[in-house]
Order: sequence, then structure tokens, then C-alpha cells
Amino acid sequence: MADISFKNLFFRYYDRKICDGSITFSQLGISKTDFIRLCTEENFVFDQETLARICNVMKLSDEERIEFFNAATKSRLVEIED
Repeated sequence: MADISFKNLFFRYYDRKICDGSITFSQLGISKTDFIRLCTEENFVFDQETLARICNVMKLSDEERIEFFNAATKSRLVEIED
């Protein structure tokens, strides 16, 4: 999954976990404002603390965590360059 955006990767994991009932939106601790920003701003990325909490709540594997943080870093760099 070389060039997947953070937003797309987040929703891939989020949708899977919501659908199988293993998490709820409120468990993630994401504000509605940040969730709306994620949905509407192409390069929006949560802060480091929120990213770590999301990984823990979603129980992402080590490989998924690495991919998640790499996508977040790449999205931040794209935003800085714009």
C-alpha cells in the first residue's frame, strides 16, 4: 500500500473495526470537529497523542501501526509543502 493517504488508511481501519463491532466512535476519543476536518480536509492528520490512542483502541498490529504513522507523516509533509 505504497501511496495510500492517511485519510484513506484511517477509514479503511475505522470502517473495518466499526463494522465488526470491536470499537465505537466514542472509544476513539476523537472530537467531532477533528473527525469533520478529517472528512473534509485532504491532508488533515490527528496529533501524535490522538494517533497513538487510535492505534491502541483499534488494536492495530505492529505492521498496521507503522503503516498508519508513515501515512500520517507523509500527509503532514504534503501539507507543509503546499
